[in-house]
Amino acid sequence: MVSLPPSLQKQVSVMSMNLSAKLDELQRGDRQLETTVALCEIRTQLQELTKSVESCQSEVTEVKRDMITIKQELDTVQQVKEEIEELREYVNRLEEHSHRRKLRLLEQGLTLFLSYAILAAVLGMLQFGYNTGVINAPEVNIENFMKDVYKDRYGEDISDDSVKTLYSVAVSIFAIGGMVGGFSGGTIANRFGRKGGLLLNNVLGIVGACLMGFTKLAESYEMLFFGRFIIGVNCGLNTSLVPMYISEIAPLNLRGGLGTVNQLAVTVGLLVSQVLGIEQILGTNEGWPVLLGLAICPAILQLLLLPVCPESPRYLLITKQWEEEARKALRRLRASNQVEEDIEEMRAEERAQQAESTISMTELICSPTLRAPLVIGVVMQLSQQLSGINAVFYYSTNLFTSSGLTDESAKFATIGIGAIMVCMTLVSIPLMDRTGRRTLHLYGLGGMFIFSIFITISFLIKEMIDWMSYISVVSTLCFVVFFAVGPGSIPWMITAELFSQGPRPAAMSIAVLVNWMANFLVGIGFPSMKSSLENYTFLPFSAFLAIFWIFTYKKVPETKNKTFEEILALFRHGNDREEELATNSSKETVLSDATTVNHTHATNKP
Repeated sequence: MVSLPPSLQKQVSVMSMNLSAKLDELQRGDRQLETTVALCEIRTQLQELTKSVESCQSEVTEVKRDMITIKQELDTVQQVKEEIEELREYVNRLEEHSHRRKLRLLEQGLTLFLSYAILAAVLGMLQFGYNTGVINAPEVNIENFMKDVYKDRYGEDISDDSVKTLYSVAVSIFAIGGMVGGFSGGTIANRFGRKGGLLLNNVLGIVGACLMGFTKLAESYEMLFFGRFIIGVNCGLNTSLVPMYISEIAPLNLRGGLGTVNQLAVTVGLLVSQVLGIEQILGTNEGWPVLLGLAICPAILQLLLLPVCPESPRYLLITKQWEEEARKALRRLRASNQVEEDIEEMRAEERAQQAESTISMTELICSPTLRAPLVIGVVMQLSQQLSGINAVFYYSTNLFTSSGLTDESAKFATIGIGAIMVCMTLVSIPLMDRTGRRTLHLYGLGGMFIFSIFITISFLIKEMIDWMSYISVVSTLCFVVFFAVGPGSIPWMITAELFSQGPRPAAMSIAVLVNWMANFLVGIGFPSMKSSLENYTFLPFSAFLAIFWIFTYKKVPETKNKTFEEILALFRHGNDREEELATNSSKETVLSDATTVNHTHATNKP
């Protein structure tokens, strides 16, 4: 039963006492009080008592209704609690399943067919390395050719400054073509696929090599310019497509080491061009067109080897939605029928990035979630080109000559730099998945910074101390060693790792464009910087190296043994943190309300 409120109880008690008094008076027959008046008063008090009882019943009804509402809210809170517990159990099961899947992915090894596919793909990076270094050795021969062509055309000698200008055009137009190719790499990758884009790109490689190879026969240095531009477009596309293809076909635990093969191919291409460019082989007036035309070999070889390789399984599954074709490609690459872990990992990546599956470059730049990895990818590319490594290549011959070596010995020492880069890149392959990308990049940038300071010091005092020239040579070689350890290979690889399937092509296009632009600016600006700063030429590079080291330490995450989904979650975490805090706050509010309701219910219970 529900008890009456105290005020109402008092009112009823008073009215009852009054009524009793009136009845007693009637019974005593008090003639002073009229019977009619007494009965009216009794009737009025009875009406008031009836209203009070009705009011009490109304309040009781409201209390019952409130208690029913409270019970419903308690049931809702309890249901929410049960759903939260179910979600927690589900998340725990998912985490456990993902952990087991990742362990199985980490157990995958290098198969014969995967090695073949990697070899076929990195021929594009060998093409890039070869054409980067091939133009330097026959500089004098090409300038003599330009003088002869100009004299045959116009009947007069061309000035040395004009020849230098024409030669600089032949060198720099390669980087301009690289910008065009690198920027269009994402479009090509999405439209024709990673493998399809590489196959089509070899047509440009063959055309460019033929134009350069027949330059002397046609007596046209314009053909040389056009050939260098076409081969630059080819190499720009390679620097975008090859790292993308390799990162998508490589197993999780081998992605770092196999990504380093990109830089190994570049250094091998540089070394081959340096070796073939010496005077004893093709560095002659008759041999330099053959030297340039040999760029046709990597293109033809890739056209022969790559058709056997499968298309990227990620492209087939996520972009084209061809699951069965993706399974076939994975079975060939993994040499196993057990490919469900790879399929699940790709599906997880697709779900995580589904909202951005068809992202464009403009959307990529404007996306808050993807802005951080894009900035990291761009800065990593700048850390490679603005590290001063190209200045070392430009300055090494003069440096070795000033240390007492003959001109011919200085050229062989320059070849030694290429050989050191190849060896150190081989050393960095097993370290990449053991030590980690971020750690190796920090070691590389730090070592380059230290030895760039040593190079500057040796330049300043080499005229005072004879043996200091040899210190500068050793410092230069150590500078190259640390470049090969980190900045030489990691920027190409980590840009592809930082993005999932949707934005990866657009991100690679932007990053590669930045790389080629920085390459072009260093190539154009270094001669002027060298004449202006003289012995202090390396100080700007030292400053850049310090900035890049700090940026890497503070901003670049470690991507070793992480799936693309996990890497994406690293950047989503920061943007979703406020939303997560708000959600947690709402949950705490609901639980707090539930506690209050329980307490109130217990207090009001009769």
